Amino acid sequence: MDTTLIQIVCIILLVLGMIGTFLPVLPGLLLSLAGVLIYKFGTDAPLSMIYVWIFVFLTVMSVVLNYVIPARTNRKYGGTRWGSVGSVVGTIAGLLFIPIPFGFLIGMFLGVFIGELLHDASDKKKAWNSTKGAFIGFLYGTGFNFIVGLAMFLVVLIDMF
Repeated sequence: MDTTLIQIVCIILLVLGMIGTFLPVLPGLLLSLAGVLIYKFGTDAPLSMIYVWIFVFLTVMSVVLNYVIPARTNRKYGGTRWGSVGSVVGTIAGLLFIPIPFGFLIGMFLGVFIGELLHDASDKKKAWNSTKGAFIGFLYGTGFNFIVGLAMFLVVLIDMF
């Protein structure tokens, strides 16, 4: 296959991967990692294997952190399992029923808030704090994923030129 075509496919995967760090529909870092791996093994790229192993490690770490960070921030801000379940249901509902680019985020936050209110309707402050915790967890996880995806993109781009 033509090297230029492979490089274009890699860049597309890396860009989609960075977009996927924000949109839960796309498997963000997995797409970026696929772009790096295709670039390394599909071309005669002199990209060091050290980069490949570092990016594999960071992608695995990201998968783990995407489950740990929201749970920790939710608990830190007083959230319960009801808020966590509400977050998942709200994210899915936001993707399906809120037709704006970040509808899933609105759905997630509404889900956490409503979930916490279903658990204890009298404590709106606790529901609000849990929602803040979900937001902070989202920022941490998304920020980490985006930085790793951007690093993959830049390493491949620099290696190409």
